[in-house]
Formats: sequence, C-alpha cells, structure tokens
Amino acid sequence: MRLILPSGVVHGSTALTKRADVQCYLGIPFAASPVGTLRFRPPQPVEPWPGELEAKRFGPAAPQNPDPFMTANDYFQPPSSEADCLNLNVWTPRADAQARPVMVWIHGGGYVGGSNSSGLNNGAELAATFDVVVVSINYRLGALGYLQLGHLLGEEFADAGNLGVLDQIAALEWVRDNIAAFGGDPQCVTVFGESAGGAAVATLLGTPRTEGLFHRAIVQSGTAERARGLPESEAITAAFLEAAGLTEETAHRLLDLPLDQVLAAQQRFAGRFARGVVGLALPFQPTIDGRVLSEMPLDAVRRGVNGGVPLLVGTNRNETSIFTEPMSGDGDSKEATEAKLAAVFAEELPADTGGQAAHYKAVLADELGHEPRDRQVLESLLTDRLYRQPTNRLLDARASSVAETYAYLFTWETPLFDGRLGACHVLDVPFVFRQLDRIEAVSLVGEHPPQQLSDWMSATWVRFADTGVPMSAALPEWTPYEPSARSTMELNTRPTLLNDPLAGLRRFWLETAKVSAS
Repeated sequence: MRLILPSGVVHGSTALTKRADVQCYLGIPFAASPVGTLRFRPPQPVEPWPGELEAKRFGPAAPQNPDPFMTANDYFQPPSSEADCLNLNVWTPRADAQARPVMVWIHGGGYVGGSNSSGLNNGAELAATFDVVVVSINYRLGALGYLQLGHLLGEEFADAGNLGVLDQIAALEWVRDNIAAFGGDPQCVTVFGESAGGAAVATLLGTPRTEGLFHRAIVQSGTAERARGLPESEAITAAFLEAAGLTEETAHRLLDLPLDQVLAAQQRFAGRFARGVVGLALPFQPTIDGRVLSEMPLDAVRRGVNGGVPLLVGTNRNETSIFTEPMSGDGDSKEATEAKLAAVFAEELPADTGGQAAHYKAVLADELGHEPRDRQVLESLLTDRLYRQPTNRLLDARASSVAETYAYLFTWETPLFDGRLGACHVLDVPFVFRQLDRIEAVSLVGEHPPQQLSDWMSATWVRFADTGVPMSAALPEWTPYEPSARSTMELNTRPTLLNDPLAGLRRFWLETAKVSAS
C-alpha cells in the first residue's frame, strides 16, 4: 500500500465495500498549504515531504463556517483548516498499471462550504464496482477563495478572486502527473460535480487553460453563468471589508488577520447579502478578471472552448424545493410565501404589463396537470432562475461543439417530508455514488430508495467517463442533444427518453427574453 510519487511516499489503506476491497489514499496534498505569504495567492507546488505520508485519513476541509442545516440535524461536519486544506482523496481497485478511467469529483456547497470527505460522495463503491479510479478534491472557499483583491493589494494578488478555480486546475494538473501510479489513465479523465461543484465544472469547461486536462465533463445541477464582472466583484470586496471592520486603506490587514476573524466577517457579510436574496444566496463567485476568466464561461463554451470534450448535463425536477418547502413546523406563512413570490416575479418580470406572471402560473399548471400552490410556483421560478434555464442555455451553447452533448432530467421524488420536496437538489448525488445507505443519504432518500436507479445511474456515469457515451443495459438508447429535438433522458425507476421536457417553461423564458430585448 505504499506508492512513490514525485513529492514523496504515500502509505494508503484498504476498505471493504459491498462488492470488493478498494485501496484508499486520503488527504494527499496537491499544492502547498495556502497560509502565511501564500494566503490570497495562487496555489504553489507542494514541497516534497520526508519519510512516508500516512494517507489513511481524510484531510481537513477548506475553512468555512458551520453549515446551519448540518448543525440543526446534529450531522457530522468535517474539521476545516487553512493549513493543508488543498488535499485530495484517491480510491482505486489497485495501484497497478491497468490505466483505468479516472473520475474527479468537485464538491458543492455554494462556494462557501462542503468538502471532499462527505459520505454522499465517497468514491469507494464506484471504484470497487466498476473498476474505475475516483478522486475527490478540496478547493478554497468563501473570501479565501473568491475575494477580489488585486485592485487594492497589487499585482501579486490579482488572481485572488479566482483562487478556487486555480485550486481546481492545480488538482487536475496533479491528476495528470500522478494518477498513473494509482492505476488510472491520465488520458481518460472525467471531471464531474454537483451544485457549486457542477458550476465549477461548467466554469472549467469554459476556461481555455484547462484544455487537455480532462476528456469528459458531467455537470449536475450546475451553470456556466456563475461568475461576476470586475466592478461587481470589487463591490463585494468593499462590503466584505466593511463586515471585517476594515477599509480599502487597511485591506492589507487581511493578509494576517486571524482565521476566526476572517470567518466571522464572512458570516456577517453573508448574512447581510442573504437578506436581499430570495432562495439561494451566492455571495462568493469567480470573477471575470481578464486573467483566469476572460469572459463568462457560457460565452467561451459557445465559442468552442473545450468543444472536443463530451458533456453530460442535467437538473433535478424540483431543485429549489429545499429552499421553499418547510422541512419542520416553522415554515413560512402563506403571507411570507406570497411576498417572496411577488419579489421574485418583480425581479424576473420587472415590466409585467401584459400579465406575464399569470401566464407563467398557467404554463406551470399545464406542466403539472393541476393548479400549483404558491410554494410550487416559487420553487419552479427559482429552479428556472438558478438551474433549469441556465442548463438550457448551456445545452444550446454546445450546439456547434465537435463532441456530443447529452441531457438528463432526474425526476425520482423523495418520500420524506410528506413528498413535498419532490426531486430536490442534491437528491441525485447518493444515487450516482451508490451511497444510499449512508446516514447523510438516508436523510434525503429515506430508508427504502430504489437501488436499481442507483445501479443504472452509476453504471451510466462510469460508462460515459470511459467512452464519452452514457449507456446502461437498463436505459433506452440515449440520443445526443440537438436543438431540434432536445432529447433528454428522464432518470427515474422507468427511464424514458423525452423530447424537450418542460418545454412550456423553456419557451416562456425564451419569449420573455425576446420581449425584454425589444
């Protein structure tokens, strides 16, 4: 279980899965600790270590505040640390010369939380079942990963607004240079992720410097539009400095501000930011800085960047129900829901003089087959805004790509919470990773989820990673996505290839955009 890497010797362990044993190498640093003079600076090569590195435990997550949902439910939250947070995990059937497909997972968490050690995305079962190498990575989060500082601190900090992106690229470069020692093929690498991880994958897809680092991409509930222009990012920096009790003149104090004070300021700033947002607040995002990102990733994809990379992309039917449906007895009142609904309509349809809001409700009623509740309308609006329509735009942007693009819609509904969540955000992840029994998964899928759906999805994801075509013995033939037919695989216990599902909603927003532009 010892491997010799350019940076030193790693000593892994063996874990027993339902299928077979698998070799685990956990907490391996892929870049130097981003502390001291490296805070707010691009990732640097890891220093070779003396002796052996015991790679038998997960490394720390990137610094973050506790997740309120995890805290409220008394779930385990992995320790985080600024030092040594740039680490990754490798699960492999055997560290030999077999050159297996490699799947690199980027975790979600809104760019402010999450880790590579969640039970939902533990790679052991995938590796053991399908003879594939699975890697999960950490990257810097929040202010330490996405706070634009070049305009205040100078050229050395010009990349501070995109450190999370650069960390992900550094991890992919590590995979390219090291994965063969673990039995993986550096010429068959798939990058995949969900939520912020899906957005990260879509961002990498639209980043020219990543060309050649991965050969397939899977975007689960992500978007290629999670990036800000410089003026907006600099305004975010000003608001964060205020929350930290600093000014532009004293911004240099961030370089050695104690970590707990950085996180406390981040908590204050995020709270203020969220008060002006209905649904998902995203205070930290990559920056279109002309260096790491020269344009919105969606526009780069449309121009053909990484157009030779096969793409699998999709959403869950009810992504944002976790924000709109009460999961306890203290949910929003009817009046509060109506106020939120009015606020979102006002933002999305600011010139609603022709009854567009009423028209949207009618379109949704047609899709559902019944008159929607206010919370269902709010959920659909937010899902359209954050996931569904950005995914449609990404699919259309890939129309001229050399490689094929495949679309899916995950529709299996969790029975928990009286079924109100439907096919909610994150629900697909434990199915992909074959981790339905994990405690984190049971709180989403219940005690008797359909194992066969996990079998089909995980096999399809791995087959796509291997060949660039999503296939499984249980699935009908999956036709590539084309704007003419918009073929989309419905992922449920009876998978079905659909043409343009939820077409009414797609057309509503297309027509709304045309009206707004005229």
